[in-house]
Amino acid sequence: MYFCGVKEHKFISSTQNPLIKKVLLLKEKSRERKKAGLFVVEGKREIELVQKGGYSIDTLLCCPEILSDFDTNPLVKNSTPDQIQLTRAVYEKLAHRGTTEGVLALVKSKEHALAHLQFINDNPLILVAEAPEKPGNIGALLRTADAAALDAVLIANPRSDLYNPNIVRSSVGCVFTTQIGMGSTDEIIQFLNSNNIQINCAALTASKNYVECDFKGANAIVVGTEATGLTDSWLQNSDQNIIIPMQGEIDSMNVSVSAAILIFEAKRQRGF
Repeated sequence: MYFCGVKEHKFISSTQNPLIKKVLLLKEKSRERKKAGLFVVEGKREIELVQKGGYSIDTLLCCPEILSDFDTNPLVKNSTPDQIQLTRAVYEKLAHRGTTEGVLALVKSKEHALAHLQFINDNPLILVAEAPEKPGNIGALLRTADAAALDAVLIANPRSDLYNPNIVRSSVGCVFTTQIGMGSTDEIIQFLNSNNIQINCAALTASKNYVECDFKGANAIVVGTEATGLTDSWLQNSDQNIIIPMQGEIDSMNVSVSAAILIFEAKRQRGF
């Protein structure tokens, strides 16, 4: 009998199996992900997006009791991974979701150096997030970037591992389909300047109402943390500080909400 393209003897029934222990470490430890160059993806849709994003699957882990006769060939069309069956008990040890789909993948990480970025558009629209830390916020930023079809998301001074399972989940797989570059604040500023991309910093001081700004050219919208905002390096190199007028008692919104407002104003000006 064959299932998901493998012979029946490729089967794991113990949670003490070395591969199962490795998967658990990859889920829990950023250090292990970086050392192995692998991360864990759960679910059919996310694995399909992994393939669409050009990632290579190292190992596909399937639970026959859950998947039944499901054909995994579409999930591995760009890869030739090892494919292994798991018992339900072992699979549920690995899976995060309560409503599970019966398939996990170990995926090879990509490099996200600024030098690897390529822009198809002459006037790219880019989101820059400085030192984002909360996986939920990073995931939400990536979902907005995907919804707006941004040319890239740049993360300055990253504090979270991009392949943290919480980022993968909260981005709903958009981490795989969005062009992402990472570097220090100074490196990203230099990159934007060398590519003649205007820097628009979301800031409270010396700022212009965002609806009065011109986003039709090559532009980067730069957002900082909700607690401290952007560092002085950004403010000193900003071409234009922009602000979203507030009418309540507080002077800030969730960073992903603010970014979405600014990005879709830019998209409106560009005619979507």
